[in-house]
Amino acid sequence: MAMEIVIIAAGIIIALLFNFVNGLNDAANSIATIVATRALSPIRAVLLASAFNLVGPFIFSTAIAKTIGKGIVDPGFLTTHLLLTGLIGAVLWVFLSSYFGIPVSSSHALVGGLVGAAIAAGGAASILWPDIGTVMALLAYMVIGGVAGAAVYTAFNLHRGNALRDTLGTGFLAGMSLIVPLLIILGVVTVKGILAVVVFIVVSPMLGFLSAFFFGIIIMRAFRKIHPARLNRVFKPLQIFAGSFQAIGHGSNDAQNAMGVITAMLVAGGVLTDFSVPFWVILVSCLAIALGTLFGGWRVVKKMATGITKIRPYQGFCASTAGGGVLSLMTALGVPVSTTHAMTGAIMGVGATRGYSAVKWGIVREIVAAWVITLPAAAVVSWGCYLVYASLIL
Repeated sequence: MAMEIVIIAAGIIIALLFNFVNGLNDAANSIATIVATRALSPIRAVLLASAFNLVGPFIFSTAIAKTIGKGIVDPGFLTTHLLLTGLIGAVLWVFLSSYFGIPVSSSHALVGGLVGAAIAAGGAASILWPDIGTVMALLAYMVIGGVAGAAVYTAFNLHRGNALRDTLGTGFLAGMSLIVPLLIILGVVTVKGILAVVVFIVVSPMLGFLSAFFFGIIIMRAFRKIHPARLNRVFKPLQIFAGSFQAIGHGSNDAQNAMGVITAMLVAGGVLTDFSVPFWVILVSCLAIALGTLFGGWRVVKKMATGITKIRPYQGFCASTAGGGVLSLMTALGVPVSTTHAMTGAIMGVGATRGYSAVKWGIVREIVAAWVITLPAAAVVSWGCYLVYASLIL
């Protein structure tokens, strides 16, 4: 029993450490555009993001915590040992990524960590894989949405006399991404667990891109007669409000990662009889992510703020508002998405309003590559951590 208490305590500490490094890496998401446009100094921007990261989880439900804690790994296989090693692998991956300035998804690192440790402990049967019928139905709907999106986008470009470079691919991705949340809202399909995580690797950045792009176009049209200097003065304070909104979305979605694992740890250790997130777990998880954001991942901030595209104040306002909107919608639906993905897509979207060449696609490819490898890489690290742990402890 004493050993079990020690493992639970260690798991809680590491879960909070995970939220800390989550804030450390994802600080860039909340403050990148504010820093890029000098709406606030970096220190003030980080303080702002930290405060609103703390507020976010108290606004929304704990649905994402339940997805993380009981929707990825079969509860019958969940043990304190598995959760502990899954956390260790996720923390190692996110910490290394932050050190090298790679804006990865902490949420996906945690999911990968749990998957890797579970496979090491109980094999592939320990994972709650989606029903094949649901997968096939979702793929069919996504193809239909993609074809419709490609047709509409091609017709739009032909009407405006624009070049058709990448039209079909962009339109297909846009239509495919828009139809998924629509299907979830209408209740046509149920996308949850690991299926939701994988699908939204593509969907969340595209939603951020599209919403920021069209919002940027609307703002450009509405204020086209305003002098640029005056426009900057108008949108700098508005950008601070938008960054606060985005930080709320970040805190509400990502802070629930630790909540889910800590609650699962308490259930597995017999401290709780059912999966209900205690208030103190919500509070300490919020504090941990706010503290991580306060320290800030400055290498990641630099890449997000200046590496993708040059951002003006009105574009920063559009990107933060769009990114925050995507995160709030996904949190309300109980889907754990990557704030990194949503915000990177939004920054690309506002950059693309000035044309294809305004976005540094080489940097974007580096970031996307990090997205793709995060889940499997974290799974491999956690798989190894579990094997080492089992050989020494179990």
